[in-house]
Amino acid sequence: MEQSVAAAMTQAMTRAGAARQRAMALAIASMVAFVASGTAAVAAPLKVDPGKSAVSATFQQMGVGVDASFRKFNALVDYDAAKPEKSKASVEIEIPSFDLGDPDYNKEVLKKEWFNAAQFPKASFVSSSIRASAPGKLDVSGKLTIKGKTADVAFPVTVKKVGAATQLEGKLPIKRLAFGIGEGEWKDTSIVADEVIITFRVVGQ
Repeated sequence: MEQSVAAAMTQAMTRAGAARQRAMALAIASMVAFVASGTAAVAAPLKVDPGKSAVSATFQQMGVGVDASFRKFNALVDYDAAKPEKSKASVEIEIPSFDLGDPDYNKEVLKKEWFNAAQFPKASFVSSSIRASAPGKLDVSGKLTIKGKTADVAFPVTVKKVGAATQLEGKLPIKRLAFGIGEGEWKDTSIVADEVIITFRVVGQ
């Protein structure tokens, strides 16, 4: 009789132990699946290479093309190639770094009539939507702020792999007068055209 009771207790304990092991295994599997799904849903931030990235501006002055560049900017890009809609990007540009290739011109464009860099030393872009339009192509929209004025903008971006790095390139046409760039006599678009093409390249991995 005692042996039967002992055997029954042993079997019960064995079944309880097995049940606990199954419950623990299920809990661990659930945690792993949760972490994996969460990781897959988060876009990976690119480590941007400043030496290979660039932001420039092109415009017409009295019918002659002028190229200029911003020597200092900071780009933050979280890019998910599998799910581009989860990506996000922001760029902050140091206005005093605007370089027209001539020290006198560089000082002139920082004045109040132009960028008013003393009051507005930075321009910025923050994405609100990024979606794939075709293989290697993105449609990006967001808010561009220059000289204290913010406007909704949209533009295409090309994405490609360059070795181990990811390269994003695009062009954004803007109207300078919409941002108050060129006041007084400089509103005359026969001298400096209203349209400015902002060209950018961001490379990171």
